[in-house]
Amino acid sequence: MSAALEPGWLAVLDQEFDKDYMKNLKSFLKEEKERGATVYPKGQDIFNALNTTPFDQVKVVILGQDPYHGTGQAHGLSFSVQRGMTVPPSLKNIYKELETDIEGFKAPHHGNLTHWAEQGVLLLNATLTVRASEAGSHQNRGWEIFTDEIIKAISDKSKHVVFLLWGKYAQQKAALIDQKKHYVLTAAHPSPFSAYNGFFGCHHFSKANQLLAQNNQQPIDWNLPD
Repeated sequence: MSAALEPGWLAVLDQEFDKDYMKNLKSFLKEEKERGATVYPKGQDIFNALNTTPFDQVKVVILGQDPYHGTGQAHGLSFSVQRGMTVPPSLKNIYKELETDIEGFKAPHHGNLTHWAEQGVLLLNATLTVRASEAGSHQNRGWEIFTDEIIKAISDKSKHVVFLLWGKYAQQKAALIDQKKHYVLTAAHPSPFSAYNGFFGCHHFSKANQLLAQNNQQPIDWNLPD
């Protein structure tokens, strides 16, 4: 399970794979497979967020909760869906905020955010797998321990990273982040149920770029090529 990780991440997370919680998680995923459950994303995409954004290149972290549980959607990046899929409601709202926040941004006709991940935006879900059509079905099985370790590793070993924490669940993770070294921006979740409670108008994308520029880092090109 660990061998497929980008070397920088493997160096900071390798010991996690020997811990009891991870062994239990592996057993659980194996049982799911044996009983014929469909699990998303595909095996090779489970660690896609880490493999697309190497450890030493993380500039921004956008934290989600669960992978999408519909056919063909999830590919291991939070809020992102594979090309050809309908853009989900939360992502539509993210695009709406970008249109008002980033000059010249035009919403693309797809929901694949790989272009952000390749520039240093870690698109991390707290839980990295889910059973088809069953939201939250792999929560509290060990993934959250692992992804908390990811957040702690960034907090401890990096500096000037911008964390975008949307909604109460993500905001709880602020406790893991050293805010003397890093930036934490919080807002409501972009879901249609809460976007009007403070996600719209948060300007997190332009603020993140300002903070990166302040620390002599290349800002993110938030535009997504069609």
